[in-house]
Amino acid sequence: MFRRFTVPQMLLASLVGIAGGFYIYKPIYEQYYWDNRTTKETEDKPQEEKNQK
Repeated sequence: MFRRFTVPQMLLASLVGIAGGFYIYKPIYEQYYWDNRTTKETEDKPQEEKNQK
């Protein structure tokens, strides 16, 4: 009595899973992006000050 899943059901389940993954991990990626961006900006500032002198 085991019934296989149809193709539309598999596609829907895949899309829901991928969307859920993006929803869960988005804050982690955003934090990583902002941390790297601020670190890069703070590293660039001393070089810019040296160039201005």
